[in-house]
Amino acid sequence: MARTNAMSYSMSYSMIKRMTLFTMAAWLVLACSQALADEIRPAFLQITEVSSGRFEVFWKVPALESERRLALTVVFDGNASIGPDFSEAFVGDAHIQRWTMSRPSGFGSTDITIDGLSAISTEVLLRIEKLDGSSILHRFTPDADSYLVAEDQSIGQVIWTYTGLGIEHILIGIDHLLFVLALLMLVPNTRKLIATITAFTVAHSITLSLAALNIIDVPIPPEEACIALSIVFLSAEIVHGYRDKAGVTARWPWLVAFTFGLLHGLGFAAALAEIGMPQSAVPVALLFFNVGVEVGQLIFIAAVLAIVALFKVALKQQGVGIMPTWPRQVFAYGIGSVASFWVVERVAAFWT
Repeated sequence: MARTNAMSYSMSYSMIKRMTLFTMAAWLVLACSQALADEIRPAFLQITEVSSGRFEVFWKVPALESERRLALTVVFDGNASIGPDFSEAFVGDAHIQRWTMSRPSGFGSTDITIDGLSAISTEVLLRIEKLDGSSILHRFTPDADSYLVAEDQSIGQVIWTYTGLGIEHILIGIDHLLFVLALLMLVPNTRKLIATITAFTVAHSITLSLAALNIIDVPIPPEEACIALSIVFLSAEIVHGYRDKAGVTARWPWLVAFTFGLLHGLGFAAALAEIGMPQSAVPVALLFFNVGVEVGQLIFIAAVLAIVALFKVALKQQGVGIMPTWPRQVFAYGIGSVASFWVVERVAAFWT
């Protein structure tokens, strides 16, 4: 019987180890190959009204290798007249096109289609800036590649769009997710975990709001490097904890989460600055972008806790009552390695 239990434990241990290493490898591949995943990066279309009935168009499409780009084309209805001053160039990792067009009646009720979007796993963000300072924001998706421009964007549309953008940003923001994952690994106590996540939420909400409203201004490259460094710090704290050298995070996790949450809020603000906010509904857009970030964060936390629960159930079915500590150590070293790579990469970008 003892031999059977030992064999069962060995099989369980081997199974969990293989699953954990596979998951860790997936994280590493995903994090380090983001720059190569061109099809995932969204395209961007901006239409700016420069005078009555005259517009400047900026069309940015993710570039591929060998100066190729995603096969996406903007198609306007027949009432839009495109001017002769067309220009295009590859700039960094994108293909940029600029031109002017005239539409005496404005862009209200204009039908815009992104040809080729239904065959590509990406999105297109549209922003229309009007002479009166108001703006319209819309997302094209593979399932909805056409949009009939409304005269004015309703509050409901603003809420829906910015909530979705907030959820999307946090779920594709691997650095933010790794930070949250490290917090989950450091704080096993449910009560402390709630306090820690709340502190992180409050902190990044503060700096997101201040930066988005241009009350504070922090350069993006140093801020991104500091975010990566915060993940390295938490990874080191996890490893020290397993060596019975509990650090400041183990004692005051909420304080560490709040401090680094201020940095991560600046990162969220940088993403929101690229999107822009409608001048007629800035408070609503800011609020619901932040709500979207929180919803995405809760989705991620729920998914992690569900996976952990499944691991525990699998162990109990194998007769193992306590989860081994080495999977967390593997994750800690993996997270720290990826974050260290980001620190070097982002600091090197200061001079490029």
